Amino acid sequence: MLGDISTVAALWWAVILSGLYHGLNPGMGWPLAVSAALMERKRSALPKALGLLALGHFLAMLAILLPFSLMFFLVEWQVELRVGAGALVIAMGVYLLINRRHPKILARIHPARLALWSFIAANAHGAGLMLVPLFLGICGIDADAGHQAAETLMQANIMTAFVVALTHTGAMTVAGGVIAVVIYKWLGLRFLSKTWFNLDLVWAVSLVLVGTFGIWAALNGH
Repeated sequence: MLGDISTVAALWWAVILSGLYHGLNPGMGWPLAVSAALMERKRSALPKALGLLALGHFLAMLAILLPFSLMFFLVEWQVELRVGAGALVIAMGVYLLINRRHPKILARIHPARLALWSFIAANAHGAGLMLVPLFLGICGIDADAGHQAAETLMQANIMTAFVVALTHTGAMTVAGGVIAVVIYKWLGLRFLSKTWFNLDLVWAVSLVLVGTFGIWAALNGH
């Protein structure tokens, strides 16, 4: 029992930490929020831009997690689903390691359409996939095939999908928002252009690690 509690706590912390990590990554959009606020010369433009980025990211997380929540009522296949999800995340990480180019579709989206940009960026970089092994691990620990009807379990998993997406997006917005505010108020766009950093390699490796952890947890009953 204590093992299950500690495991689910670790999974929830992983959801939060992955959100903070996404927020720190400039590829998730906080530089666009800074640019929008500086160009409009309005303080209100910054939280508005961050809110639109958060909305797009939240919807992207749900687009990935909800289909898995609907499948997971097949409790007898939960290990196979979790292993498959882990393998999918690893495959995405390997793909990004091989293909270092940024998705061309992002360059075709007008910078003012921040929610749409954030939605596509999150999916193109595998941000939603990163949450899948963590989400399935939480659902797997909460599931009890002998005492829960499939419909009840499915409803619980859908609610969990919303909470996971909201928690992750909240952590991402806090981390990206802190950086955006510091640059907007004190450092400026010139600093941003000179100190742009690329986390593509770290991002790809983190996908592989999360996928590997998901498979290990599924096979070991965690």
